[in-house]
Amino acid sequence: MAELMRSGVELMIVGMGIVFLFLALLVVAINTMSSLIQRFFPEPPKAAKAVNIETDKATVAAITAAVHQYRSKNR
Repeated sequence: MAELMRSGVELMIVGMGIVFLFLALLVVAINTMSSLIQRFFPEPPKAAKAVNIETDKATVAAITAAVHQYRSKNR
């Protein structure tokens, strides 16, 4: 019976080792492919959106009134 348990544990350790090695190789392969793709096919830089800095006074007044109303209701 002890020989059977030893064989079972040995088989389990070998199997878990093989699975661990396979998964480690898979991680290395995926990271390598990712770095190769980034090197040879880089993403083009995104153009910055033009921001309208000038805000008309009516919009500022509406936002200020909305914030004031929200704060007065939620005290």
